[in-house]
Amino acid sequence: MLTKENGQILLRLARQTLEEQLGRQPTDPLSGTELADPELRQHRGVFVTLNENGRLRGCVGSLLGVEPILDGVRRHVINAALHDQRFAMVSGDEVDTLQIDISILSPPKNLDYADSDDLILQLRPHVDGVIIRAESGHEATFLPQVWDQLPVAEMFLDHLCLKAGLVGGYWRT
Repeated sequence: MLTKENGQILLRLARQTLEEQLGRQPTDPLSGTELADPELRQHRGVFVTLNENGRLRGCVGSLLGVEPILDGVRRHVINAALHDQRFAMVSGDEVDTLQIDISILSPPKNLDYADSDDLILQLRPHVDGVIIRAESGHEATFLPQVWDQLPVAEMFLDHLCLKAGLVGGYWRT
């Protein structure tokens, strides 16, 4: 878990990166000393989510820690803003109205459960993200913040299955 201060630094880094990428002068530039904390150089999975007026504008990341957190934030904020094919590219005029959320992930773990009821009991809403992988190759991920829109575990899992291109109740099998 990152310190609150480092969380704020990452948010500033994401906004600064986006401003620079879109040809704007950074409104709150970071100093090199602010980026020096070894905690920010850990290799962790990182997702960057962009919302504007409560609507998703982009969400890109990696589940595994393939690079330092700082590099992941920089890369994923650009990809979320400019390369998430579900949305039009973010413009320079939108930067000030964007809400940026950064998720720093722990390494994924397999969850062993006896049956669907046991699975529901083990899930921790607003804490756990979930990855579903089917033998068919279908796969999808929900980050912990998706619990805000789908607070009932069964609905959460049904929608995750649909996102993966599976039948809604696939998780029960």
